[in-house]
Amino acid sequence: MLHVSLRQLEYVVAVGKAGSLSAASKQLSVSQPAISVAITQVEAHLEAALFIRRKGVPIILTAFGRIFLKDAETLLAEAEHLERPGALSQRRQPRIRLGILEELAPAWLAPVLVRLTEEYPGTEFRALALSFDALTKAILSGQIDLGLTYDLGLDGSFNRDVLYRVAPRIWTAPETGIATRSDITLAEIADLPLILSDQGLSIRHILGLFHTVGFNPVVKHRAASIELLRSLSANGEGYGISYTNPPGSMTYDGLEVVRVRISDAHAIEPIVLVSTGSQPEPIGQVRASIIDFVAGRAPVSEA
Repeated sequence: MLHVSLRQLEYVVAVGKAGSLSAASKQLSVSQPAISVAITQVEAHLEAALFIRRKGVPIILTAFGRIFLKDAETLLAEAEHLERPGALSQRRQPRIRLGILEELAPAWLAPVLVRLTEEYPGTEFRALALSFDALTKAILSGQIDLGLTYDLGLDGSFNRDVLYRVAPRIWTAPETGIATRSDITLAEIADLPLILSDQGLSIRHILGLFHTVGFNPVVKHRAASIELLRSLSANGEGYGISYTNPPGSMTYDGLEVVRVRISDAHAIEPIVLVSTGSQPEPIGQVRASIIDFVAGRAPVSEA
């Protein structure tokens, strides 16, 4: 909550520059008592004197007052700029806040930022890697302008642009029976002990895929990251399932792991760029750039 108004700051700045209440009064066309009361109220709130005021002596700024006056001038200038028509599009350095799903961040966050900073050198980009729930809440609350995520349970509140589609993979040790397969169905792996992400929405989605074809699989482990999921799979602790498909076949603990594509059509999931409401420039332009960049570098659609 603001306790000092812009009008009060205007009075303080006017007196500081003019050197007297009378001069500031003429400049602002405001009575001297009104200005005096405003200054007293500001000083009371700050618990510090801005001016040395004595009868018959010009008003003098205190040391604290000089610092405060400079900051107040800056704030008033920003406020004046903000109320101009089209001020948002005329900002010297627009700021755009990007959100990206934690699972997608290692593959996409840095390349997207590099591309955008090259294409929009006058724009400041802030990026956050978030869980699905945190990302959707941040977009709805206006904390994030654009988000890159899976299209899991998103309702009509979101604008969505499909960038590409991915099929999930099942991860396994090389010596298992399915390691030599190029693809496999959910029905064929329904009886295997599964390793899934520990995020609730992800688990519900994967289990829902099995339920759709009439199976109720057993979850043996919940992994906090894709690398932990791959490691558990490589060590024979179960069969990991994920949409995230990092390159390479070696886990952090030095074991080989094999991936097999799950071929069920209903398991294929869109990767989307999401936003809400209208998008003032340059957000709309940035959105188009991300769509073009990600769609151009993404794996071939598996739909």
